[in-house]
Amino acid sequence: MDLKLPELPFPLRAYGPDAGWSYEDGVLTGWAGPRQDRFVPPTGDALDPVSDAPRLLGAAPEGDFQLIARVRADLAAAFDAGVLYVHVGEREWAKLCLELSPDRPTVCTVVTRGHSDDANSFVVEGDSVWLRVSRTGRAFAFHASTDGEHWTFVRIFALGDEERAGAALVGFMAQSPVGEGCVVTFDRIAYRPSWPDGLRDGS
Repeated sequence: MDLKLPELPFPLRAYGPDAGWSYEDGVLTGWAGPRQDRFVPPTGDALDPVSDAPRLLGAAPEGDFQLIARVRADLAAAFDAGVLYVHVGEREWAKLCLELSPDRPTVCTVVTRGHSDDANSFVVEGDSVWLRVSRTGRAFAFHASTDGEHWTFVRIFALGDEERAGAALVGFMAQSPVGEGCVVTFDRIAYRPSWPDGLRDGS
């Protein structure tokens, strides 16, 4: 299925398992089913199949951008999460998550280049947080915010080459790696055709 959100200058297409994606009154809703995740364990074989989770992605216009959303997730089991997601290749993608990790809501990141890494940033009070993905060239930056105004730097990294990064798919994902499913919502969605003024100054 395809969705066109008024906040975004590009359409979104569903990938992976069905998530029942819907959009109404500025709120995007979807869900992950039991044991759905997108992760390549660093301890595994490079030829292991990639686990899968529902994603709703689109190709951002060329040039710099920021994708912002407030994420809320029904965090019932460890590692349930609502995610902003970047994809540049079959084994080259990244996640910025509001995740139950393992027993408190936490901003977490995963960058996959063949295998996935996994890192926690900070604990969140409550079940929602603002997340932001930015791109310039082949560089991507992750930020998070508790109020949607002051942004905490989480990570900067390169993904793919200039051409593939410039054609990246970006959007939304839900996961429930060990649980029975997780409902996620995204609101306050915004798109900016620019790189942040500063990565570490709260802007």
